[in-house]
Amino acid sequence: MRPCYPTKPLGFDGANRRNLSVIFPIFLTALASATLAACGQNDFVPPPPPKVDVGVPVQRAITRYLAATGNTAPFKNVDLVARVQGVLQSISYQDGAFVKEGTTLFTIEPETYKLKLDQAQAAESGLQASAKQTEADFKRQSDLVSRQVVSQATLDASSAARENAQSNLAQAQINTKIAAVNYGYTNVTAPLDGVVSAHLVSVGELVGVASPTQLASIVQLDPIYVNFNVNEQDVLRIRAAAAQKGLTSKDLKDVPVEVGLQTETGYPHKGKMDYAAPTINQSTGTLSVRGLLPNPERVLLPGYFVRVRVPLDQQKEALLIPDTALGSDQGGRYVLVVSADNVVEQRKVQIGPLDGELRVIENGLKPDDRVVVAGLLRAIPGQKVDPQLKKLDQPSSSAN
Repeated sequence: MRPCYPTKPLGFDGANRRNLSVIFPIFLTALASATLAACGQNDFVPPPPPKVDVGVPVQRAITRYLAATGNTAPFKNVDLVARVQGVLQSISYQDGAFVKEGTTLFTIEPETYKLKLDQAQAAESGLQASAKQTEADFKRQSDLVSRQVVSQATLDASSAARENAQSNLAQAQINTKIAAVNYGYTNVTAPLDGVVSAHLVSVGELVGVASPTQLASIVQLDPIYVNFNVNEQDVLRIRAAAAQKGLTSKDLKDVPVEVGLQTETGYPHKGKMDYAAPTINQSTGTLSVRGLLPNPERVLLPGYFVRVRVPLDQQKEALLIPDTALGSDQGGRYVLVVSADNVVEQRKVQIGPLDGELRVIENGLKPDDRVVVAGLLRAIPGQKVDPQLKKLDQPSSSAN
């Protein structure tokens, strides 16, 4: 079937043009009216309050500590010296080795001093025989005098000879002891358990010529000292707290001391207070204090800079918040608190020490305050927020 096409193309004749000129303005007017009407009904809807995380302060007992920086020192550090003159014959240890007390470390030409000891012992033996002879002669002369066979002058001469022989024997005994001591000095032994440093002289050198020659040194590392300073204000506070508890200077050794290295977490090394200076250093305004710590594994070496803390007292109900929730301005430290109407308020606070990851708040907060802990940039004082209550973690700093 053939499609039906108009025999005359569509177009605008004169009548159509007149109708379009009338309809088009009416269409534009209606479109503009509808648009204006729609714009008049688009009322402004404010955005919802921003969401922020809030938390109630953690309330728990804490221990307050005195924190300081100190350095470790050896419990004993002894210089090993040559106390007799002679050629160094042998070195009997490895540099840096741990040795027990009494271990022979150096030997200094013992033959000469052994001969001197033998000489002194021989002289002592001769004088002992002489003393026995004079003693027997004195007894014999005493018996003869009692029977009036010899004169008193003979007895006096025998008595003088006996006393002289006894004096010579005593001198010989002293010489023997001196020779024995010098002979003992030819073997330099460890005076304590410790680590021996590198030797300062070599085998074959002449030592002890003009003065005692240092051969090496030995350091005792277990236990070990920790020295630190306490400022004057802390000293006054500690003494006041001790007076309230009835503590005296005799109780000093019962005060615990905790130490941590710069690369360690917490304070794993524990000991006791050992010494406190009797006076304050006027130039620094500090008191020198020393702790004593066991060091069986020799983890602590003399000369380390360490973190030190000493427990002072305990607070049963302290308020703590995350340290990241704190802000600061020219007026000091503050926190952002959400009121009952969900309005943000800036609250000035007084902070205390850091306990684990939480900061102690001394003043400015109540136990039921809702503190902004996350989303601080969205929390603007005086504006409302949508608080999302979170439970704060409670890691305890008592665990190392």
